[in-house]
Amino acid sequence: MRLFAEKRLLIATHNAGKLDEFRELLAPRGIEVVGGAEMDLAEPNETETTFLGNALIKARAAVAATDLPALADDSGITVDGLDGAPGVYTADWAETPEGRDFDMAMARTWRELDERGAPEPRLAQFRCTLVLMWPDGHHEVFEGVAPGRLVWPTRGAHGHGYDPMFVPDGDDRTFAEMPAEEKNRISHRGDAMRKLEQAIA
Repeated sequence: MRLFAEKRLLIATHNAGKLDEFRELLAPRGIEVVGGAEMDLAEPNETETTFLGNALIKARAAVAATDLPALADDSGITVDGLDGAPGVYTADWAETPEGRDFDMAMARTWRELDERGAPEPRLAQFRCTLVLMWPDGHHEVFEGVAPGRLVWPTRGAHGHGYDPMFVPDGDDRTFAEMPAEEKNRISHRGDAMRKLEQAIA
């Protein structure tokens, strides 16, 4: 494994929620984090059918555009009762002409589970794949998972995405009911980040 010793890292995302999570996780390591929007990066088309494939697309595009080391994330939620959907299409389920609406996406998820007669507990997993890429093309992959179950109606005002309907194993609160610091300790991204931290000098 190649150690990351640089002090500046481009996070290849335009998602403010994800960027905030990465800043909180990396700040103690003394790494300056810049986001894709700050660098005026175009968002590449995510044409792969796996989290790893899409993370590689984003990492390669970010490195090529900036010549900075880049960290790309592809993540989403997989629902057992929907055969793993929405998976890599998690954000797509929230797309509207006016922007992303995760309330709509969560309602669709619960409705489709009802239509299938999916039993409770309705198991699901948040999944995260991180790709850390250097300008010479070398990359390392770190994967994280947070298992849990879905609940309805949604609960909590913190977090983003599917957080208000996801209860992680070992707790009775949704991610959206937890302070960010607590959620980050047990989240899929936190799991992947702990593995990444072992690669940071």
